[in-house]
Amino acid sequence: MKKKLIQSILVFFLLGIVLTGCQEKVDTPVENASSDTVPTSSDSNSESTEGTNHSHNHNHGDEKQKEIYSGIFEDDEVEDRELSDWEGDWQSVYPYLLDGTLDEVLQKKVETNKDKTFEEYKEYYKVGYETDIERIVIKDDTMTFYKNGEGKTGEYKYHGYEILTYESGNRGVRYLFDLVGEVDGVPKHVQFSDHSIYPTKAEHYHIYFGDEDHDTLLNELNNWPTYYFSNLSGEDIVKEMNAH
Repeated sequence: MKKKLIQSILVFFLLGIVLTGCQEKVDTPVENASSDTVPTSSDSNSESTEGTNHSHNHNHGDEKQKEIYSGIFEDDEVEDRELSDWEGDWQSVYPYLLDGTLDEVLQKKVETNKDKTFEEYKEYYKVGYETDIERIVIKDDTMTFYKNGEGKTGEYKYHGYEILTYESGNRGVRYLFDLVGEVDGVPKHVQFSDHSIYPTKAEHYHIYFGDEDHDTLLNELNNWPTYYFSNLSGEDIVKEMNAH
């Protein structure tokens, strides 16, 4: 009798230990469960091996969007992006600056900012927008650069991003891409800046490209060829620019 009682007590004791252990496993939170990682400014030059999830729901309010557009954001808010964010048929705005179409935009800047004369703004943007690439077509992993009506195509892979801090104190993010293989007539390295810091479809962008390495291109702050969709007229682009 005593032997059976002892066995029963032992069974209940062991069962209690098992149940307690299971409950601890259920209640214990799993930390760092996500495998997604966001590069920081110290390692953003490294090539990304993670795919970008374009289904992210970025519920940023209008004020936050304005801050991001102005270069106000935290490092951990920046996310990787794919070339498809810039997919489309794009035209350079440089010809519209030269033919006077953008004069209305420059005049508005003079009235709003009052830091430059109209002529000074004109010269500033002549340097900034200058390019001999009148059109860029981006599809899948390829970019086609058009010069004098002739297009050259190359395949590009993502290289990561860099967060830049400017003299004004504002910041920007450039997304870096590298040419795959050797192709004549296209740049080895490309960098995009479109005032966004997470996956989204670009409405316009500034681009830096060449055969120089990325560090050299990152130091280019004066020339930033700018592109809008090719189906927009000069007047449409003026409206887009004035809206910002």
